[in-house]
Amino acid sequence: MVVWLVEGTWEGCLAAATAALPADCRLSLLHVTPGDVDELPGAAAGGLLGRARHGGRHPYERAADEAAAEILGAAASQLGSEDVALLNRHGRAEREVIATAAEVGADLLVVARDGDRSHLGPHSLGHATRFVVDHAPCSVLLVWPDEAPGIDSIPPPRHGPPPRHGPPPRHGPPPRHGPPPRHGPPPRHGPPPRHGPPPRHGPPPRHGPPPPPPPPHRPR
Repeated sequence: MVVWLVEGTWEGCLAAATAALPADCRLSLLHVTPGDVDELPGAAAGGLLGRARHGGRHPYERAADEAAAEILGAAASQLGSEDVALLNRHGRAEREVIATAAEVGADLLVVARDGDRSHLGPHSLGHATRFVVDHAPCSVLLVWPDEAPGIDSIPPPRHGPPPRHGPPPRHGPPPRHGPPPRHGPPPRHGPPPRHGPPPRHGPPPRHGPPPPPPPPHRPR
């Protein structure tokens, strides 16, 4: 575990790390002196700040290292453990933090929130912390260095204007119906069929005379 200590927030960051610290965890306390502090003496060497002695260190560099050593020593004393690595790096803070986490093989990086905590929103997280959260090679525990805000700090949702409804659909004129179909005249029926006279029956058949009777039977 690597704990990034920054002036003004390291106490809360260390307290959160202690609460999440496993019993067998190897802990590294990291402080980064920004590169602009180291470059300041060289840039002003010929100016009002004066020149450092040849081969020596500028007083501002020594002051920065002394401040880092003081923070690291106080954090180690608060932990009460000797098995703690104290690391002081120089350069761009966000890149040095990521490089250190990768170098020691950390599985967790503890970082305190920075930025404007009085106005929560997209800018309540500073550039360096945002960079570390986005690019860290391990899990990141982002902690509040002081008391966390309550849920009443959540702003109400922003409602946009109501959706605009277009005009109602325009209906064309009702369909035009043509004139009703014309029916021709009723079919004409001719005169009833004419029946001829009833069939004429001729006279009844004439029967001839009756046949003669058979001859009498004569005995032999």
